[in-house]
Amino acid sequence: MSSHHHPAHFPDDFVWGVATSAFQIEGASDTDGKGPSVWDTFCKQPGAIADASDGTVACEHYLRYEQDLDMIAQLGIDAYRFSASWPRVQATGSGDWNTKGLDFYERLVDGLLARGVAPYLTLNHWDLPQALQDKGGWANRDTVHRFVDYALAMHARLGDRVASIATHNEPWVMSVLGHETGIFAPGIKSRATAMQVAHHLMLSHGMAMRALREAGCKASLGIVLNLSPIEPATDSAADRAKARLEDGRLVRWYMDPLFKGTYPADVLEHLENDVPAVQPGDMDIIRTPMDFLGINYYSRSVASAGEPWDVHKSGLETTEMDWEVYPQGLTALLLRLHQDYPVPAMFITENGGAFKDPMVDGKVHDADRTRYLQQHIQAVADAMQQGVNMGGYMVWSLMDNFEWASGYAKRFGIVHVNYATQKRTLKDSALWYQQFLAEQATARLAQVA
Repeated sequence: MSSHHHPAHFPDDFVWGVATSAFQIEGASDTDGKGPSVWDTFCKQPGAIADASDGTVACEHYLRYEQDLDMIAQLGIDAYRFSASWPRVQATGSGDWNTKGLDFYERLVDGLLARGVAPYLTLNHWDLPQALQDKGGWANRDTVHRFVDYALAMHARLGDRVASIATHNEPWVMSVLGHETGIFAPGIKSRATAMQVAHHLMLSHGMAMRALREAGCKASLGIVLNLSPIEPATDSAADRAKARLEDGRLVRWYMDPLFKGTYPADVLEHLENDVPAVQPGDMDIIRTPMDFLGINYYSRSVASAGEPWDVHKSGLETTEMDWEVYPQGLTALLLRLHQDYPVPAMFITENGGAFKDPMVDGKVHDADRTRYLQQHIQAVADAMQQGVNMGGYMVWSLMDNFEWASGYAKRFGIVHVNYATQKRTLKDSALWYQQFLAEQATARLAQVA
């Protein structure tokens, strides 16, 4: 994977980064006027989090951000993707803005810029203010307008200094896992609610993009989707039909409105009475042109109409999350999106793996994670060689953190966090990434010369 193998694959302006999210790293869950989010509430539900942990301390990034910014700069990345916590800047999701919360993100952005790192802001990485959930949350159309207010407030503070603003991270997760299966916050189990939530998320994305542009926002604007290729378990008609439907619910349900202004007909038919209420003009708003599309990719999905698919049957390596290591799926996904939709520049906004990371003599030899990153970076290069317009690649995650319903047991970081002491240690994967980026930078300079 060294640069002399394929320096030509990555253009000079290709953006290399790392990613985090507010609830997973910040801690300080009720400090300096921050209000509770749906995840603060969800963590209190017995059995909701595997290790019964929560986000009150996490990685203490709210207190240790200066040290973390130095660490980010040390990696030699171009961009840092982070999310703002809405209840940190507006405790109840409406009304007064919390100056101390806004000040924190201003210090973070200015600290990144001072270190030569481009700030990539995500507005909503799942931590909706609990006060809005009490009024129906994303199932309530009024939340769409509250989100637009939030987007404009963040723009007023930071819009002149962030390189990129993503409206939402993974609407499928918030809608389906949050409101249909209920395994993520807010823990609701209703397909009809989930679909209405998905529509309101998409509508608020389009409305926020329009409002930001009208406000003169210079940042690149887009959304981040979690996408996977969905392959039938066998060649049977039943498995192929299941794969088509699952693709409809995961990929086309979000891509079609964004780029075609419609929901997929086969999914609407399947949903029957659970289709969302859509008002006239909504679809035009959702398809507002974007500057970029963010894609979070971890593995493929396999659809089976009969017995549930056993991930270990394929014989492929799996991560601690029981996800197959399937880099070829990323190339296939990017090619398909490029062929099926008029996509703008695509960014891999998250990619990485949870592996067992024992620390030995102060070091973490995570060869499996390094190999995972190498294979997926190569998969991006393969897609680009076939004409796909890619803007950048970001590793999930900068450091070990609160892995949602899995708690702290699953580690995705390229930096190890000792949760007892908060000591950060660069794993071998971080050292590899640092070296790889140094080689990319050298290749850039050589091309200029």
